[in-house]
Amino acid sequence: MTLSRRNFLSRTAALGGAAALGPLAGPAFASRNDQLNILCWEGYNSDAILDPFRAAQAGSTVRAESGTSDPDMINKLRAGEINVWDLINVNQPWARDQLYPEGLIKPLNKERFMPHFDNMLPEFQDYPLAFAGDGELIGMPQRYGPFSFVVNTDVISRDMAEDQGWNLFLDPAMKDRYGVLTYDNWNVNHMCLTAGLNPFAPVEGADLEIFKTTAEAIFGGAKLLTDDLVAMNTALINGEIDAYFTGGTYTASPARYDGATNVRAITPRSGPVDGKGGVVWVELTSAVNNPDPSTLAEDFLDYVQGAEASKAVAFTEGTYNPVSQMGNPEVMALFDAEELDAIQMDSLSEEMARSLDYEVVASYDTLIDIYTQARRS
Repeated sequence: MTLSRRNFLSRTAALGGAAALGPLAGPAFASRNDQLNILCWEGYNSDAILDPFRAAQAGSTVRAESGTSDPDMINKLRAGEINVWDLINVNQPWARDQLYPEGLIKPLNKERFMPHFDNMLPEFQDYPLAFAGDGELIGMPQRYGPFSFVVNTDVISRDMAEDQGWNLFLDPAMKDRYGVLTYDNWNVNHMCLTAGLNPFAPVEGADLEIFKTTAEAIFGGAKLLTDDLVAMNTALINGEIDAYFTGGTYTASPARYDGATNVRAITPRSGPVDGKGGVVWVELTSAVNNPDPSTLAEDFLDYVQGAEASKAVAFTEGTYNPVSQMGNPEVMALFDAEELDAIQMDSLSEEMARSLDYEVVASYDTLIDIYTQARRS
């Protein structure tokens, strides 16, 4: 089972992080305090982020490898690579639900890191998923973004799209006017919400048939299926489609930054789970419970809270995302008006309020089988 927002990133990892990392297998390094190994989503493996830290740690070796899914990265630790990695960067449910209970990550120094929360956006100043049930701090939030669907506002107004929400894709008038960005795991989440179901609670009995009917309807009405966000944005801009199912700030931002501000990520105003219809992903970076720990792990995590590093994290690797550190005026001062518009900063706060935190999909194995059959048909 893979649960990621970015299935297509295997090519990014192959070209970027994996090549940069080089071989890591084998005995532990002789001196771990001058070595740092980071397992992460794309971006943290960028030289724009790593090089300033390397320069400040003269003589140290700092490597990063980009993963292709949260479970893939977690399974590396389970398979024995807990002896290799010092930091792991994954989406928000995993630290508290799996990594910490399994002893794969360890608490962070609260005295050092809690003050950083005071400089975060209000949504993150007391972010519950950064803490374990025992109150320990187990991860630092940074990049995030609402993730629902995207429209061309020249054809479908933002107001209409937010009001209609997921029902937009069940409207017979939308047949052959939309695409499906095939991030399969996210599609399952969103098809549940379209069906009026909670993807993070067990889906059973008659609800499975409702999910099946919804999946078939969405695939049946789609003009375009692709996992390529550039191709999907191009189709939207060229008028081949007017909307696409599954997308958000992450996918719309490159087109918006290139000037196509009619490409807009939408978060429904209402939905089936506590009145919410959107979902937000939030990355947490945690310290791996390496038996031979490196002091550079917390040093790096402290470094990326800073203004220059936070901006680099937000605008790297071709897609652009807000970061929790934008509550700090020094961070916000580094963004110009076009960059803020690209990540839809004007509506992010209200969209967050209308979004559920991404969680592990309770009935994923069953739902992905139904989904796959609907996609094939």
